[in-house]
Amino acid sequence: MKENPHRINAEITAPEVRVVGENIEQPQVLPIREALRLADEMELDLIEISPKAEPPVCRIADYQKFLYQQKKKAKELKANQVKVTIKEIRFGPQTDDHDYNFKLKHAENFLKEGAKVKAYVFFRGRSIVFKEQGEILLLRFATDLEEIAKVEMMPKLDGKKMNMMLAPKGKK
Repeated sequence: MKENPHRINAEITAPEVRVVGENIEQPQVLPIREALRLADEMELDLIEISPKAEPPVCRIADYQKFLYQQKKKAKELKANQVKVTIKEIRFGPQTDDHDYNFKLKHAENFLKEGAKVKAYVFFRGRSIVFKEQGEILLLRFATDLEEIAKVEMMPKLDGKKMNMMLAPKGKK
């Protein structure tokens, strides 16, 4: 059996605790014995939920039900998280207009779906001498997409690649 994430009942070591719970109207500070007796009368557990507070905060509740609610909350938070995907679009330093427009359409679709786009120019062999052309190409790409995307990272040379990152503009 794994260790409980919270201290409950007799495991609580503080001399006094602030007691909260569904059956308690006003949070009150009580000696630990009094709090345990109160929880025992209600046939519930005393759960230390905030051990670093002064005095520590304890909730009177059914521990299994409390754990279940905690798991449920964590699951809901996880479900609401946005998963960001990054799509890559690769150019050569001398990409012609047709290929450029084709890749531009793909980038528009990716951005509309909410994915980030990493556009890069890949330099092979001696084509690195055309790095200005690569930068111009990426900047043109960014300006063509400025209606639906914002530039997160300006074009930057990284080895044989010149990278640029675009993110979809926030939908309000």
